[in-house]
Amino acid sequence: MLYCHMPTPVGELLLAGTTEALRLVSFPRGKQAQVPTAHWERSDSAFGEVKTQLNAYFAGELKVFDLALDIQGTEFQRTVLAELQNIPYGETRSYKDVAKRIGRPDAVRAVGAANGRNPLPIIVPCHRVVGADGGLTGFGGGLPTKRFLLDLERRHSRSPETDRSRPAATMA
Repeated sequence: MLYCHMPTPVGELLLAGTTEALRLVSFPRGKQAQVPTAHWERSDSAFGEVKTQLNAYFAGELKVFDLALDIQGTEFQRTVLAELQNIPYGETRSYKDVAKRIGRPDAVRAVGAANGRNPLPIIVPCHRVVGADGGLTGFGGGLPTKRFLLDLERRHSRSPETDRSRPAATMA
């Protein structure tokens, strides 16, 4: 597993994966924060396209990531994460909305758990999932980071010059 760090407006992100696909984006703090293990190999030149697209996202110039992803997890978790990629830039959905969209309307808590274990935040936009009342709920990068990402997208979602839409991210 290769890894590198990337400075961003929400802190230094840890990026990890293989030469073929991204497997992890981790915030520097929070309950989901991860650190490289002894078996990982540091490569500051790795993930050039990931860095390019993340920089464009933070600049408000990219709305949909187009990256090879290696998402680990159960079939249910992968289904939930795939559905998150259908939430349009600048919009939000409730956990209940996501549960209905995957055909499991009674699985709201399970959707929340899968959302909370998202190994690729920002790229798989779990920050776009909010409480039924529209309020912010837990987020691995912390609620201030979630608010920052939602505000960033709202600022840029109505701007025609930033509508460089791309196909949805692909899962390896």
